[in-house]
Amino acid sequence: MPIFAPTSENIAHIAAALAAGEIAALPTETVYGLAADATNPWAVLKIYEAKGRPRFNPLIVHVPNLTEAQRYGAFSELALRLANAFWPGPLTLIVERAGEGLDTKFDVARAGLGSMTLRVPAHPLMQQVMQACGKPLAAPSANISGRISSTLAAHVAADFGEDMLILDGGACTQGLESTIIDCTTPTPTLLRAGALPRAAIEARVGPLADATGTNPTAPKAPGMLLQHYAPSAPVRLNATKVRAGEALLAFGPTPLYAPLMRNLSLRADLAEAALNVFAMLRELDSQNPAAIAVMPIPHEGLGEAINDRLTRAAVR
Repeated sequence: MPIFAPTSENIAHIAAALAAGEIAALPTETVYGLAADATNPWAVLKIYEAKGRPRFNPLIVHVPNLTEAQRYGAFSELALRLANAFWPGPLTLIVERAGEGLDTKFDVARAGLGSMTLRVPAHPLMQQVMQACGKPLAAPSANISGRISSTLAAHVAADFGEDMLILDGGACTQGLESTIIDCTTPTPTLLRAGALPRAAIEARVGPLADATGTNPTAPKAPGMLLQHYAPSAPVRLNATKVRAGEALLAFGPTPLYAPLMRNLSLRADLAEAALNVFAMLRELDSQNPAAIAVMPIPHEGLGEAINDRLTRAAVR
């Protein structure tokens, strides 16, 4: 199975494959991404095909720094304030197109939208691959579309098997996808809660607007489809007891028990829960329970993003 250790030779090999139009799974600080040269429409189409992802669902374009991001996107004063505060890191910004973003080479990654969706990731291996490849990389989460995101190389291998190039960066340090802010609206709008909490962003730019409704055939950002991040087993939220045949995803000290259970954080630590949520959902789902009962999780801080993922996972 082609899981590559993070050596300089393997990084060069994977970067060359990406530059040649292939796809590869790469670690980021949030989750593993399935990457391709964002300027190569045929390479980007391979991402959609491998994931089974609808082609109307746009992709985030990853670049090594703000200077390169400004080649493709027009950054308002507010967008620059956010980029300077949180890049590199788990924040994605939607901005108007500019410069090289005005041509057609990003059309497939943008799913035909008029804006650019950009992120500067912090993971050193992702940065090394981008620098060696010399291309902006479209990189949605490295999982089958609509299913649980991958936070380990082994998760990627379980979804895609022996045909996928995978660079092993160990466990992701954030565990949730990036937060997405739309900077093209009069008030910056939170399109996807993520690894960067709302409060940290609002401390820089004031209150965020919330997305009102989603076009199911033309979402403006990844992660906005109603059903997403789903295991095979049904998910039951806000559980206060465990039914027969259910697995339990617990949070904090609890009297609840199930023969099959995991605890996101015995200490009720939301950062720890964020790190564990996808991996533990995968572990429980692999045992084919009748359903997965999830205990209530507070909505503050990272709880907003955790609950967003679990709510979408529960849609059937």
